[in-house]
Amino acid sequence: MTEVEETLKRIQSHKGVIGTMVINAEGIPIRTTLDNSTTVQYAGLLHQLTMKAKSTVRDIDPQNDLTFLRIRSKKHEIMVAPVIKTDAGSTALGLSE
Repeated sequence: MTEVEETLKRIQSHKGVIGTMVINAEGIPIRTTLDNSTTVQYAGLLHQLTMKAKSTVRDIDPQNDLTFLRIRSKKHEIMVAPVIKTDAGSTALGLSE
């Protein structure tokens, strides 16, 4: 099992976690535990939001990078971890209650 798979499995095992996904630099899901329609909806919208947040951080300080994004609503919490180190530019997402 790869480090990514182990990390996703560990996140998924936490109480209240509904699902996890990994999307590539274009916002296309490459790994998910959510159903297809939820995956497509979250991947597209969160990719756009993450790109905007990355851009905003860079506009404020060109030497800085977005490392984590946490979104809380009345129903859910979404945690986004953009991966900067890889050429692929993947993003890991976690959705919890």
